[in-house]
Amino acid sequence: MPVNQRSSRTVLTLYSASECVQCHRVRMTLAAKGVTHERLVVNLNDPPEDLLDLNPYNSVPTLVDRDLVLYDTSVICEYLDERYPHPPLMPVDPLSRARLRLAIVRIENDWLTLVDEIQAGGRPAEAARKALREELVKNIPAFRASKFFLSPEISLADCAVAPLIWRLDALGVQLPREAQAIIDYGERIFRSQGFARSLTADEKQLRPDHR
Repeated sequence: MPVNQRSSRTVLTLYSASECVQCHRVRMTLAAKGVTHERLVVNLNDPPEDLLDLNPYNSVPTLVDRDLVLYDTSVICEYLDERYPHPPLMPVDPLSRARLRLAIVRIENDWLTLVDEIQAGGRPAEAARKALREELVKNIPAFRASKFFLSPEISLADCAVAPLIWRLDALGVQLPREAQAIIDYGERIFRSQGFARSLTADEKQLRPDHR
């Protein structure tokens, strides 16, 4: 497939919305890798013309690496992990990699879709809040099992989960007392310099009291 000449950039470029949880996943991956990149903030109500040239879905996140254009969040994150191998955010062995990929699919389908429903507003939003709270509580053992989500080291699963946990208060999702392991997990991630670098100014305002 021919590539539009606008994609021929010399600097890694991320088209990203300021409060998009999927964009935050990619920004957290970039921050964890310490990768220098250009971040272009997109207004989804008025996207730039070149985004449509690059991405047939006119969606974010969209990553441009010279002549390569990627616009699926999981594909972008795995590409970055392979393109910049240190520190690794996926296990080395195929079995563990497959398990982590499956966990990320569950996070995307069972958790992040509920974020979209809540942010869309309307009557189903409260049902989505309840479902998300129940999903998280059901998975408390996964947050207790290791320092990071399902792993002793930070992984692409954390890049998907941590942006969600950061947004819980703003989404109106209140965790019960027995979910302290989830709160503790979030605080461990939020204190890292990498997570701080991943935040946009708008995302920082989602938890203005956090330092």
